[in-house]
Amino acid sequence: MRIVLLSGGSGKRLWPLSNDARSKQFLKVLKNEQGKMESMVQRVWRQLRKADLADQAIVATSSSQVEMLHNQLGAKIPVVVEPERKDTFPAIALAAVYLYSVERCNLDEVIGVLPVDPFVEDHFFETIKELERGLDESAADLALLGVTPTYPSEKYGYIVPANRMPGDFIHVSKFCEKPSEATAKKLIHQQALWNCGVFGFRLEYIIRLLKRKNIPTQYDALLAYYDQLQSNSFDYEVVEKASSIIAIPYSGYWKDLGTWSTLTDEMETPVIGNGVISKDVLNSCIVNELEIPILLNGVENIVVAASPDGLLVTEKKSSHKIKEYVSLFQEGPMYQEYRWGWSRVLEYSKKGEGEETLMEKIHLTAGRNLIDRGRGNQEVWTVIEGEGTLVLNDEFSIAGIGTSLAIPEGENFSWEARSDMKLIVIRTGKHLMAHRRKAGSLDGAMNRPVYSNYS
Repeated sequence: MRIVLLSGGSGKRLWPLSNDARSKQFLKVLKNEQGKMESMVQRVWRQLRKADLADQAIVATSSSQVEMLHNQLGAKIPVVVEPERKDTFPAIALAAVYLYSVERCNLDEVIGVLPVDPFVEDHFFETIKELERGLDESAADLALLGVTPTYPSEKYGYIVPANRMPGDFIHVSKFCEKPSEATAKKLIHQQALWNCGVFGFRLEYIIRLLKRKNIPTQYDALLAYYDQLQSNSFDYEVVEKASSIIAIPYSGYWKDLGTWSTLTDEMETPVIGNGVISKDVLNSCIVNELEIPILLNGVENIVVAASPDGLLVTEKKSSHKIKEYVSLFQEGPMYQEYRWGWSRVLEYSKKGEGEETLMEKIHLTAGRNLIDRGRGNQEVWTVIEGEGTLVLNDEFSIAGIGTSLAIPEGENFSWEARSDMKLIVIRTGKHLMAHRRKAGSLDGAMNRPVYSNYS
């Protein structure tokens, strides 16, 4: 059985910490078993390893998330990169074609597809293994994993059963997307399950479907054809049109941490970062990535989140509404992670004639290498912490705290960190923020970062 993890999303519901490059699954707000902070994707990958599924997993993602995935999970994590961000059907099709034509998987191989960010108990991943057994014993086209509801939610889709099958599998009658609370109560009485976005199918099933649609089934050909694919969900293109579907019930804990309200419910501490909550404050939290302090006093049911991208103050029950306003802010992202470390915008300005000034704080992880490909900007770099090697014009020099140098316009250069380094870079030129948005994205022809690299 092979696993495809879907890592997408534009990062609007957990703004300002999430952005186009750093979606919710990358936010380090959860604690692992050792008490260290980890992200949702790190938690899921750790659980996959426990279930002996990680070695069989690949991640389907957009180019803007590749660097962050490798930063958090390691450079060896296999990824399939969408040429452009689309919905779940194109992403799953691309991953399936990769397994079929590049890795040469057998057509009888079972493919399990799941989101990269479910908040679940470890035995959820043991239940995923049942997808293969369900397909074997039922001969169904698709096998889904459904969560036993704990309350009549209006936020989730429901899998409505026709009847119980041998082996505790459910034959699926229909689906109901985000019903009213009254309808949800009736569905639960019918033993309907929450649809958690987990699918299982044989590779042959999806390859045949692609051929019927005249969609290429060779990986390079599909990459070239990708912009012609409609941006539809896998549910719409495949699940709703399948003739035989089963569902496997999962009765353990499952939660979609998609809003600040649901996410903060799972945080073990009410304050992350520099902040203080007074004793009279009830059911509130602070998540602060800035160096300035935040104080909460005399309020309740409040979330305050601060990052270089912005500041959010919201009542918990209203936090799901912020997505509609985030599109008003166009400049970001102001914080990004890469395989070599991270960068954070400290100050940005733009003059009327298009001349820009951008000041960034750079963290370069020990042993990593950052390559800056000259783009015609003037740059001044200053080391404020750590020690490393600078390579400029094929000349090597040691750089430590206080080292400051101006980089000639258009020159390529690189830094290699002997220890963790922090640097301040001031850039002047045009299109600086546009270049930053592209930072870490993959050059389709070269299949390597256009702005940064690592070793």
